[in-house]
Amino acid sequence: HTIHSSPTGEENLILLDGRHEFPFSFQLPQEPLVTSFTGKYGSIQYYVKAVLERPAVPDQSVQTELQVISHIDVSSPALLTPVLRSQEKMVGCWFFTSGPVSLSAKIERKGYCNGEAIPIYAEIENCSSRLIVPKAAIFQTQTYLASGKTKTFRQMVANVRGNHIASGSTDTWNGKTLKIPPVSPSILDCCIIRVEYSLAVYIHIPGAKKLMIEMPLVIGTIPCIGFSSRNSSITSQFSMDMSWLALTMPEHPEAPPNYADVVSEEEFSRHVPAYPPPIDCEEQLCCPVFAYIQEFRFQPPPLYSEIDPHPTDVEEVQPVSFML
Repeated sequence: HTIHSSPTGEENLILLDGRHEFPFSFQLPQEPLVTSFTGKYGSIQYYVKAVLERPAVPDQSVQTELQVISHIDVSSPALLTPVLRSQEKMVGCWFFTSGPVSLSAKIERKGYCNGEAIPIYAEIENCSSRLIVPKAAIFQTQTYLASGKTKTFRQMVANVRGNHIASGSTDTWNGKTLKIPPVSPSILDCCIIRVEYSLAVYIHIPGAKKLMIEMPLVIGTIPCIGFSSRNSSITSQFSMDMSWLALTMPEHPEAPPNYADVVSEEEFSRHVPAYPPPIDCEEQLCCPVFAYIQEFRFQPPPLYSEIDPHPTDVEEVQPVSFML
């Protein structure tokens, strides 16, 4: 857009020698302007340019960049809708499959602003024989359209990592936060440049392609007000929606008592071998691991007062190993 303005409105103006300053003002166009943006292969820029015209002398001009922001209100109903995705992947190939890995993730709403923390709710179940790692990241996708051609550039702007999940185990993210860094707002209504965002929750699987879920994000400029009360209702609703998982391990389970603390040192050395036999990994992978986890969770170890100190009863106590 080119907007002209003169300092006084007069066509003929004679200025004496010296420094002269004139205030300029003009109204921006009524039609929506695209947000200023500088990307990998293109940019959207606005300038204020002043030109000094004199007869028989080349024109002099100076310009400065003007930042324009097209506001996006994340309180609009379309951006307050929760987003839920789920996916499952079979690990292995041909007849050598080791089991599936399933992932389900949810965010409370679609629209956020810079500086906000996105709470992520996810359920990961690892039924394969491999150690997996869940991660989450915010991706920015820049799309350039010109002369009938399209060019895309994608980059990660923020990420977070979860704990390792062993074979036969599950993990739950009850609002794990990922903060949005200072980034350009979403540009969705420009015919030559688009800037879009997405939240990806994915699982790194050694020796296999990652399992990924992507949920669309809109980075706005006007934050959502009064969303705290709605947060609690959505969180409770989400906890009920995720009740499909039969097994949910506590985040910090209480460890069972040490065998050496229950019996005396003499009895411990007599009944426990100095070098325990090696554990057969293949046999452990085939055993019903979930049964041991359920027993560990719902049947806590006995109190010290319930242990009979007689040696005959001590022989019945066997150390139990858990594979988490």
